[in-house]
Amino acid sequence: MNKEKIMHAMQHAQSLGADFADIRYKDINMESLRMENGMLVNCGTERSQGYGIRVYISGAMGFAASNDPEDLIKTTETAVQTAKTSLNHLKDKTKLDFKKPAEATYKTPVVKNPFEVSMTEKLKLMHDVDSNLQQADGVSRSYVNLAFRTDHVIFADTTGSLIVQDFCQSTAAIGAIAFSADDVQRRSYINVVRAGFEGIEDMKLTERAKIIGEESVALLHAEECPVGDFDIILTPRQMFLQIHESVGHPTELDRILGSEAAFAGRSFVQTDNITGEHIQYGSEHVNIVADAFCPLGLGTFLYDDEGVPAQRIPLIENGKLVGLQTSRDNALKINQNSSGAGLSDGWRNLPIVRMTNINLLPGALTMDELISGIRYGFIFDENKSWSIDDLRINFQFSCEMAREIKDGKLTGRIFKNPIYAGKTIDFWSSCTGVGNQDTWELVGVPNCGKGQPMQMMRVSHGSSPARFHKVKVGV
Repeated sequence: MNKEKIMHAMQHAQSLGADFADIRYKDINMESLRMENGMLVNCGTERSQGYGIRVYISGAMGFAASNDPEDLIKTTETAVQTAKTSLNHLKDKTKLDFKKPAEATYKTPVVKNPFEVSMTEKLKLMHDVDSNLQQADGVSRSYVNLAFRTDHVIFADTTGSLIVQDFCQSTAAIGAIAFSADDVQRRSYINVVRAGFEGIEDMKLTERAKIIGEESVALLHAEECPVGDFDIILTPRQMFLQIHESVGHPTELDRILGSEAAFAGRSFVQTDNITGEHIQYGSEHVNIVADAFCPLGLGTFLYDDEGVPAQRIPLIENGKLVGLQTSRDNALKINQNSSGAGLSDGWRNLPIVRMTNINLLPGALTMDELISGIRYGFIFDENKSWSIDDLRINFQFSCEMAREIKDGKLTGRIFKNPIYAGKTIDFWSSCTGVGNQDTWELVGVPNCGKGQPMQMMRVSHGSSPARFHKVKVGV
């Protein structure tokens, strides 16, 4: 879309009485491939492009979107009229925090554009991975997914901002499933990074595939995980979802204020936990940040969808809750400026508070040192399913596999169907150690749903393995 036309639309909104207006144009291209048992079962491309215009008049907001470039002025007028109509029903005026106008460009660092990599090269990789998944005797099914996405985004507003950003995202998901007459077990790996095809190559999928196939069969013959209160270590492949559900979502200010509740509930956190005395959210080992600068992260950018600069916001410091994720329309309610978390999944929807990259900072322990601190317990790896209540307090997670620890050492024994449960603050308070930087891993989440109409966003979580004391294991 022409930048001059975009800026003209912003000027037009002002001429119609807008106190403030902004526009997000997005051109999104996607490609997806899926192979099952060595056969290509899906190969498709999709493109979505359009723009959304947001207008504020006397504290009332109006929004309109279109995928027709010729309707730009008409869509602007619709947004203005919606804002004026909303004034008649307005109870509380919206106040946007201050931000400086900005002109900038940004591109995801890319070595190999995935849309320029030949289909031959992609299919060869998928066949090699699938072949290794199937090597273990007893694998019943295998799958390999690759997906790629680019976002060309133009943001402009009535303060004079004009920001152009280009993002590139690469996804891989592989898995092996083993069947018996009375059981089904799966081992899998999925990750999503903001990078080109080199991000897929760095995942070393062919090497992982052989191990995944072998472990799926081994789980089929393993015993059920013991039940009781045990010390456990969660790998980054499980920690990512623990962080996402019990820290990421509860610290979104719109949930706390109640303006987001319909799809995934609210939060036990209160605003005075930040504006007053900070609550103890976890042990002194727990340090978590919202980091929009994290390399490869899906929540990494230069500016968010409200034109707010990327930031690195501490959420939990030495176990104390010290920060929240905010956007321009709610940050002033806690006397702060936006944390740069106003994001939308495309051009059709308004930006709402969304996670950037919510990361548990590394500690000082090696993996051997984490293990040596457990008399009897387990390492839980790779999420299988989860459940958490609508205030983000009570949760239950199941994982694909548990590795046994006895007298500070791995025994080599594995268990299937491990489940653990807890309450958010109690659980994080039981953290007795976090692995060091050498054990840190970033895991991408491609499908975080929020809002109505629902927006499906992408977010990453970095973590080292973390150890927790006397966790309830089993149903």
